[in-house]
This record gives sequence, structure tokens and C-alpha cells, in this order.
Amino acid sequence: EFAATGITGGSAVITGRFTAQQANDLGVQLRGGALPVPVEIAEIRTVGATLGKDSITSSIYAGIGGLTLVLIFMVVYYRLPGLIADVALLIYALLTWASFALLGVTLTLPGIAGFILSIGMAVDANVLIFERTREELQAGKSLYRSVESGFYRAFSSILDGNVTTVIACAALFWLGAGLVKGFALTLALGVMVSMFTAVTCSRTLMFLAITIPALKKPELFSPNLPTSNKAEVA
Repeated sequence: EFAATGITGGSAVITGRFTAQQANDLGVQLRGGALPVPVEIAEIRTVGATLGKDSITSSIYAGIGGLTLVLIFMVVYYRLPGLIADVALLIYALLTWASFALLGVTLTLPGIAGFILSIGMAVDANVLIFERTREELQAGKSLYRSVESGFYRAFSSILDGNVTTVIACAALFWLGAGLVKGFALTLALGVMVSMFTAVTCSRTLMFLAITIPALKKPELFSPNLPTSNKAEVA
């Protein structure tokens, strides 16, 4: 009845088999077209599906490239501990990916950014541990005591850094919108998994390495160790 002329007079009655919710939704739709303000098109932008796919693919390639560079740097700079950190970092990546799958996390572009950023947090924990170990070796302690003290002295710094990051992620997740929540969630998960792998996986592999006679060499843990200290810690 009103299809051609529209609703005139400001009111109309529509009958039919509607539920209360359907009738309310229909009324909202009808009133939506009764606004006295004219609508003007300010901008039209079309984004194809392939553009979003290309962006996600580029982000994944960036993450893989960054992870590869980090793995190479750790081996070149830290020698044997760097190789152990690389193994722990790969375990971290697998555990983080598994947690995303278990929790049903959708990897949007901000989510991928949060995951890549958490890789840096994982490396940061290992760097603190190895630097502490080097300090103990250069102070003349034995290799076992140096590794043990390195983990013990670095733990408080690792804990403080990760806890503050998780607190920031919680604030972003609570106050942020959809994309920001994805970034906060992936970063928080990555940080928590990275702390686990740094304290457990790296520690276990380090103590396992110093039990192997071929690897129980101070120069493999601290390349710039003075000659006098090598004899003391061997």
C-alpha cells in the first residue's frame, strides 16, 4: 500500500504475523528513513579482498624475517647460549601458536603485530640471562655457578618487565576497541609464554649443555673472557 507513495501523514498501521521483536525491528527501519537531515556522500572507498590478504601475508613474512634475523644475531653474538636461546625461541613460537589455536584467537594485523612484538620480549629475557652469566664468568666464578647465578639474578628483572607489559595489555584489552583488544591479547599471551620458555626451556638446555664435556668450555659462553679467567672457571 505504501510502497509507491511512501508513508504520508506521519503514521501508518502494518498488520501481519510478526513477533514483538520483528515488529520493533521493522519500526526502527522505517523510522530510520524519516530523518529530516539530508544525506551527502563525502567519500567512497573500495577495498578488495586481495588487499587484506596481501597485507596479512606481508605481515607474516615480516614476522618470519624478523625471527630469522634474531636467531642469527643470537648465535653470532652469544655463541652456544645464543644457539640454546634459538631452540627455546622456536619452542616459544610453537607454544604461542598452539595457545592461539586453543583459545580461538583470530590473527588480524594488530594481532600479528602483537605476536611479533612478543618475540622481542622473549629474546630480551634470554639476553638478560646471558649477560648476567657473562658477568659472573668474568668475575672468576665456575661455569656452573655462573649459569646458576645468571638465571637467579636475571629473574627479578624478567619478572618486572613481563608483569608491567601484561598490566599494560590488560588495560588495552579492557579499554580498547576490537582491533586493540586483538593486539593486547596476542601480546599478553606471547609475553607469558616467553617467560615460561626463558625460565624453563633455556635453563634446562643450559644446564644440560654444561654437563657435556665437549661443550663445557668457558669461551663458548663468553667469547671475550680473559685467559686467566678461563683457567679458573674451566
